[in-house]
Amino acid sequence: MTEGNFVDYIRIFTKSGKGGAGSVHLHREKYITKGGPDGGDGGRGGHIILEGDKQLWTLFHLKFRQHYKAGHGGNGGKQESTGKDGEDVIIKVPQGTIIKDIENDETLFEISEHGEQRILLEGGKGGRGNSHFKSSTNQTPRYAQPGMPSIEESFRLELKLLADVGLVGFPNAGKSTLLSALTKAKPKIADYPFTTLKPNLGIVPYRNHKSFVMADIPGIIEGAAEGKGLGHHFLRHIERNSVLLFMIPADTMDIKKDFSILQNELLKHNPELLDKEFLLAITKSDMLDEELLQEMKHELPKNVNTIFISSIAQTGLLELKDQLWQLLQH
Repeated sequence: MTEGNFVDYIRIFTKSGKGGAGSVHLHREKYITKGGPDGGDGGRGGHIILEGDKQLWTLFHLKFRQHYKAGHGGNGGKQESTGKDGEDVIIKVPQGTIIKDIENDETLFEISEHGEQRILLEGGKGGRGNSHFKSSTNQTPRYAQPGMPSIEESFRLELKLLADVGLVGFPNAGKSTLLSALTKAKPKIADYPFTTLKPNLGIVPYRNHKSFVMADIPGIIEGAAEGKGLGHHFLRHIERNSVLLFMIPADTMDIKKDFSILQNELLKHNPELLDKEFLLAITKSDMLDEELLQEMKHELPKNVNTIFISSIAQTGLLELKDQLWQLLQH
């Protein structure tokens, strides 16, 4: 999936249908000149509905259609016939789509399952016909309710990326290079921070025709949980990854400090992220000779499963895939 086709947040403009008016009608037959009220109810206006679709991975399909308008309810008729309901509009979205109120940034709900439907905007209720208003003091009411008006509102949709393995690291830690080395994905790669501005997905082939999905997301910077850098635009994606692969380059000044910062940013965003299975990869290890490699092993965080890899030299990648696969089976 190319970066240009990956859309993970979008604004949509929606309008529900108005309810149909109730009918004012008095029953008439050949030999009944003064029948009672028989006006039917108006139909409800169409809803705007969101539906989860496991075939979708991005909000890209909504990029070129952001305005949605549901149908209006039909008016009630004689003989207590109810007006036709307005046509609903169903907007299909990927699993992991969260819906936010644009005014206050409040999360309204999340679509997490395939086929799950949630009403985003309700259509107006149909008005009641005059048959409802007959009483002992008013045998022939000549009034009915109008339908409820439509509602017009804008929402922001944000996507939490669903992948088996999420890559976590500072900008320029080698995440895009690893994704390119393990998959057929072709993320933009360069030797400067924030090359990756949108998440990239790739399918990692494994033994016996098995595979798993890996996601390269924009790099963390200190303060990301408070919105610095790309902030929440990437942190939400990590929430739906089964396994986290922390990546720190071999030329960093302090591995323990960098690892602590990465963990702290996840902790501040959502403490549950630290409950996920994870692995630490020291990238660009082709820069190390055997002596430096042994020295660096003494500088690693204690009790953390760590592997040395090089995407360029293609070293440690088979072992990396084995370890990730084992973590995914837990």
